[in-house]
Amino acid sequence: MDLMTVTFWFSSVFIFPLWVMMWFLPKHDITHKIVGDVRICAFPLIASYAILLLPNAVKVLTALGSQMPTPEVVVDLFADDEMIILAWLHFLVMDTFIGRYIWMRMLAAQRPIQVSMPVLLLCMMMGPIGLLAGILATLDVEDDISVPSRPIE
Repeated sequence: MDLMTVTFWFSSVFIFPLWVMMWFLPKHDITHKIVGDVRICAFPLIASYAILLLPNAVKVLTALGSQMPTPEVVVDLFADDEMIILAWLHFLVMDTFIGRYIWMRMLAAQRPIQVSMPVLLLCMMMGPIGLLAGILATLDVEDDISVPSRPIE
């Protein structure tokens, strides 16, 4: 198996139990131990992404850093199978991280599973929309990300 296939399958399979725990066992100790630890739930996904990124880093940096990205530049960049899989891995990392953030907000807001599960499903399937739904469902939660710790200058 080539590197692209290995990173694709590792990441795609790795996220499944994380999402199942956040959906169906949001308050369970095992969920808190695994999903609650960013080193366990995010670092392996980031490592998988980085492994595929390294041989393609020059291509990514050249395409996106040498000129203003245009639709044509982006389409040309993703004309390659490895770049498509790299983008998929990027989605998995970011959607899982967003899901973890919303899961923590749902716990802080003490939302029932009937609210948290559909919102977290949206996070997995449509990350930005799930993020929006999760923030709206937990507007009463203040955390260190959504509330600045010092005055904004």
